[in-house]
Amino acid sequence: MSRFALAVSRGIGRVSEAALGPYQTAVVRIGFAGTWLLFLLREFPHRQEMYGPDAPWSLDMARQLVANNHAFTVLTWSGGQVWFGTVYVFALLSSALLLVGWRTRTMSVLFMIGVLSLQNRSVFVGDGGDNVIHLMAIYLVFTRCGQVWSLDERRARRARAARARGEFPAPDRAGSALWCVLGLALAVVTGAGFLGVGWLIVFWVLWAAHGLWWYVGRRAPHSQSCILLDVVANAVHNAALFVIMAEACLIYSTAGWYKIQGSRWQDGTAVYYPLHLDYFTPWPALSDLMSSYGVIVLLVTYGTVAVQVAFPFTLLNRRAKNVLLAAMMTEHAVIAVVLGLPFFSLAMIAADAVFLPTSFLRRVGAETARARGRFARGGLARLALPGPRTEAPPTAGDTAEHTPAGSRA
Repeated sequence: MSRFALAVSRGIGRVSEAALGPYQTAVVRIGFAGTWLLFLLREFPHRQEMYGPDAPWSLDMARQLVANNHAFTVLTWSGGQVWFGTVYVFALLSSALLLVGWRTRTMSVLFMIGVLSLQNRSVFVGDGGDNVIHLMAIYLVFTRCGQVWSLDERRARRARAARARGEFPAPDRAGSALWCVLGLALAVVTGAGFLGVGWLIVFWVLWAAHGLWWYVGRRAPHSQSCILLDVVANAVHNAALFVIMAEACLIYSTAGWYKIQGSRWQDGTAVYYPLHLDYFTPWPALSDLMSSYGVIVLLVTYGTVAVQVAFPFTLLNRRAKNVLLAAMMTEHAVIAVVLGLPFFSLAMIAADAVFLPTSFLRRVGAETARARGRFARGGLARLALPGPRTEAPPTAGDTAEHTPAGSRA
């Protein structure tokens, strides 16, 4: 019994003392924010037909559906062109800011609002990748996904360095101003009656929690209240991280077991048919080349089912998990090229990234930082190169007169 109590106490301490998987959640944040941003940019010329006033799924039908399923979307508040354009630009900006990690706690909520607003406006437009983005946008709200590889982390690191030098960093006026503006907007929405009670409670609780976190961190950074808030935030983060991992496993396991029941997957010919559909053949020559080899079609068909069914069980073995993870990411990359489904593949790769090893992600981050440093030094060197001189060189007397004391060439 004592060993059991000790194990439980260690587990509670493990869950509450730190936010686990900081690199994994950062990759998930970057992956899904980048995927949604690229999707919105790609569909910008067609935005009116997909989510706007010109969509086949009319505004009245969208309002009826939202009234029945209580889904969240702000596009049903007004059918005007200006309102739709504002919401679309809002979704673009929130995705870009979440991608770079600026005010990640706030941007994760705004990112969720943008995703849900557009997708719930026309629910029959998306595919499986949109469903994954839909779910992960909700889960990211509860994670501390800006601990690494974000502007928030860089700002916190600079503040710590300033305090170590005995300096006092400037107060966070941008964060408090953003919190006040969003509170005012939420008050207006509440007074107008656009949201139901459930969504109002969710947004007001999130807004109050963000304000409490900022106030306690500003006024009493080392108090018991701050420690308690940190423990709660770590527990919520770790729970959300577990849900993200469970969601990814559920997606693959259900997809694999459903495939097993299909006759085309059983006889090994299921991959052949999508390669001959006009909708999924952006490169007909490549599709014909792949489908012309029956052995390749058979291996890919059976291999897809085996990998999807086996992956949740390989989490108990790190080496097997890494091998299947690389295989699944490679498969999604091939699907993006061969079947012309780039955003579905990017969404699934971003979901798979939660299982990447921390050591690998650290090496990738270090290599990226070194490459960025070399690029920056190369740019500065090019800027520092002297241009062609057209005037006569200065004389020795002029040089001695205009050179500051103590300067060197």
